[in-house]
Order: sequence, then C-alpha cells, then structure tokens
Amino acid sequence: MKNLKKIAVAGGTLVIFGCAEPEKPAEEPKQATRPDFNVMEDISQKKQAFFNFLRPAVAQENARVSQERSFLLAIQTQLKVGQVIQESDLNEARQLGDAYKVDLNDNTITEQWLDEMLIRVDEIPEALVLSQAANESGWGTSRFAREGHNYFGQWCYTPGCGLVPSARNEGASHEVAVFSDAQQSVHAYFMNVNRNRAYAELREIRAQERASGHQVTGLKLAEGLHRYSERGDAYVDEIQGMIRHNRQYWQQG
Repeated sequence: MKNLKKIAVAGGTLVIFGCAEPEKPAEEPKQATRPDFNVMEDISQKKQAFFNFLRPAVAQENARVSQERSFLLAIQTQLKVGQVIQESDLNEARQLGDAYKVDLNDNTITEQWLDEMLIRVDEIPEALVLSQAANESGWGTSRFAREGHNYFGQWCYTPGCGLVPSARNEGASHEVAVFSDAQQSVHAYFMNVNRNRAYAELREIRAQERASGHQVTGLKLAEGLHRYSERGDAYVDEIQGMIRHNRQYWQQG
C-alpha cells in the first residue's frame, strides 16, 4: 500500500483526506498522451477529446471499486451462513478498512462494519466524474491540469507538495496537488468522494438508490455535492446542468 498526500478540494470545504490507498488492479492500461486542449477551437471536438482522454481512467477506478465491493459482498455472504473468515480475507478486509477509514475493531468483521464499507466502496457514474473534471479544470486547460495532472482541484498542505496558486491569499499555505498522471488524479478523486465525511450525503443517496433498485446516476448523486464547492447549491445546479447538456457523450450515466 502506498501513502497518499493529504489533499482537499480547492473550491469547497477544506476537509483533509487521504492516507493508505488500496491496491490497483494488476493490469493498468497505458496512460494516453494528454491532448493539447488549449489549442482546440471546436467546442464539440474539445469535449469529445477531453472525455475520451479521461474515460479510461474513470473505467479503471470503477473496475477497482467493483472488485473491492465484490470481495466485501462475498464476505457478507460468508458471515450470513456462518462460515469462518479465512486469515487472508481478514487481512484484505483490514487493508480495505484502513484505505476507506473504517476501523476493523478487535480485528473482527461485523455486519455493522460491512454495512459502512459497502456505503463507501461503490462506483461513481462517469457522467458525474467527467462533468466535475471538466468544470474544475476548464476542460483540461487550467494550469493545474496542464502542469500537475490535477483535474479536480485537489489541494495539499505539505510545503513543495504541489503548485502554488497565483491568487493564494496572504497567510495561506495550501498548494494545488500534483499527480504523476491523470489516472492518479482520478484515483484521488474517487477516494475523496468515497471516504471524505464532506460527501457522506452523496454516499447515502447512492446507497438509498441501490436499496430501492434504482439505477445510480450522476444526476442524482450530484445532489450530495453541496460541500464540494463554497458555491453550494449553485455548484450542484451547474454540475447537473453539465450532465444534462452533455448527455450525448455519456457511455454510463
């Protein structure tokens, strides 16, 4: 397991998150070369290029989360039928709990622990991820996207951890996090949304939609993003508007 820098969202409530991150799938797709979005004048071309560039990273993260969720559901089934949990599965559960900040008390898997983990370990629709990336990075044209592969406005607080904003207030110490590639930025976004207490409302909406047998959509989950930006409801409305306006580009809502 790796250690992730402490980062938060630039436009919203400054809640620090991050620590251990879960293992990635063994096979990672080769990162595509980043297009120069700044020189693209045709809006439709820019949108298509932007979504196509980030879509594989979103798919990889959802595949990872789906794999983790399947593991947890299998453990839940074992508990219900009274099977003994193997030591290897217990170790994996402990690692996942650490990654998602849900302590495995007394080294014992309980239904309560699984319930909380299953609320956190779940997929995020690409329409929401890509809309937020477009909004936060100016369709990939921002300095932080170009120089730091940062598409979601994540902040960090260790000196030298990222790029210093030109308009940073006097006395502020935050920097805008730098990632090795777009995949790492998307991964950090997923972990932020899935474990940060600021987005508990989004996770609760997702769990309720699942329990009701409804399709989990980005449009619905956006209702839980009030704390992603200081703009609150206006930010939610803007993201939902982007999801609706760009629906022809979505492969998964």
